[in-house]
Amino acid sequence: MKVENKKELKEIVLSILFVAGDGLDKDFILQKLEISPKELDEVIEELCKEYDGEKGIHVIKFKNKVQLASNPQYAEYISEVLNPVREKSLTRAALETLAIIAYKQPITKLEIEDIRRVNCDYAVQILVDQNMIEVVGRKDAVGKPLLFGTTENFLKRFNLQDLADLPDYEQLLERIKVINEEEIKNAESDSLYNEFELQTEELPDFLKDEDELNKVTGDAS
Repeated sequence: MKVENKKELKEIVLSILFVAGDGLDKDFILQKLEISPKELDEVIEELCKEYDGEKGIHVIKFKNKVQLASNPQYAEYISEVLNPVREKSLTRAALETLAIIAYKQPITKLEIEDIRRVNCDYAVQILVDQNMIEVVGRKDAVGKPLLFGTTENFLKRFNLQDLADLPDYEQLLERIKVINEEEIKNAESDSLYNEFELQTEELPDFLKDEDELNKVTGDAS
């Protein structure tokens, strides 16, 4: 449907983002509203400036998508009122694993372990459960090990528009350290935190087949 009244375009886009909830691809919006990329970019920039700072709602951009999101500054108040299920706190091992995947993707579990020098089964499981990483394919090697990469949720969690916006490695580690400290502080206020520490458990289901292959074939990377 073509937008005839350009004066209302900003309000139309705002309404669409509000109802959509999740991030919308800019190309999809352009196609449906039959407007130019310049018109949409101008509207998005206006919305970003209008909904920023102390405002309860922010407009966030990641990859080629745009989305309405609550201001993280008010997360505790939102949690107090709505009492949502909190995101699992990421352990240090999971954060270190995530940093390696972010810079080395696509990468196999064994390649991650070669860098960390420790088993990372449960760190990978936590990151998959939190939708921070996903399987992006299989490596063309013996055993066809799974390849992991980061998700859109990773970009949103770290306030990045694209992987090209990744800071240098040391800056990312520092950001991870800050996030980790904040999440641990929040998690320690209730009984949920201990539940997310890495424990000695049964091997995650999605890694069982791969580990069986590794036992038969040896190093699959």
